[in-house]
Amino acid sequence: MTERTAPTGAPWRNFYGRRKGKGLRDSQREYLDEDLITLSPGPVGWDVNPDRTALDLTKLFADKPVWLEIGFGGGEHMVHQAANNPDIGIIGCEPYINGVAMLLGKIRQAAVENLAVHPGDVRDLLDVLPDGSLSRAFLLYPDPWPKKRHHRRRFVTPEFLDPLARKLRAGAIFRVATDIPDYVRQTLEQMMSRPDFEWLAEGPYDWREPWGDWISTRYEQKALREGRVPHYLTFRKL
Repeated sequence: MTERTAPTGAPWRNFYGRRKGKGLRDSQREYLDEDLITLSPGPVGWDVNPDRTALDLTKLFADKPVWLEIGFGGGEHMVHQAANNPDIGIIGCEPYINGVAMLLGKIRQAAVENLAVHPGDVRDLLDVLPDGSLSRAFLLYPDPWPKKRHHRRRFVTPEFLDPLARKLRAGAIFRVATDIPDYVRQTLEQMMSRPDFEWLAEGPYDWREPWGDWISTRYEQKALREGRVPHYLTFRKL
């Protein structure tokens, strides 16, 4: 089947979820106007980087190892990790602009500097990250797309996992947290069928208990209030 393309000739990539929610506060508009440009990882989209030239991560983080958070929500986890790992550089991707504004406010408050923010589709960023450049990746409470006909939109499909695998270096860790049992099932089916990853669980404790450096996000707190059970899955790139 011929791949659908955008008017620029780029691959067509829909933002299936919301791009923007309720009105932003004045302070959040200020964060977007003043801070986002300085935190951008560089040319990412087709309109500014049509040749898909690879990012020079040394300009962002010098020689620091680089982590990626895919869909950072309100940014709690990303800022927490940046503050507790100053020798790491972290790039976060989030197409929902309200979440981006929330993150920028948290960055100001925490005064962390080892972050970059891509306010868009992670696939565009994966296009331009150098192969083998990531030491860790996080997929935390992703959109579950509960309807069966929408399961292809979940991140844990080859369309997303194949490029992510190319960007992870050997030994890199990929963490997935979700409260949706069917998302756990699909994640394990996809990841355990791949020859380039291994699941690090040795017993139930390994997926029932959060990671030692975990901070519970607002999405997890909502899941707990509604009686859903979080799962914490850890994979290693071979």
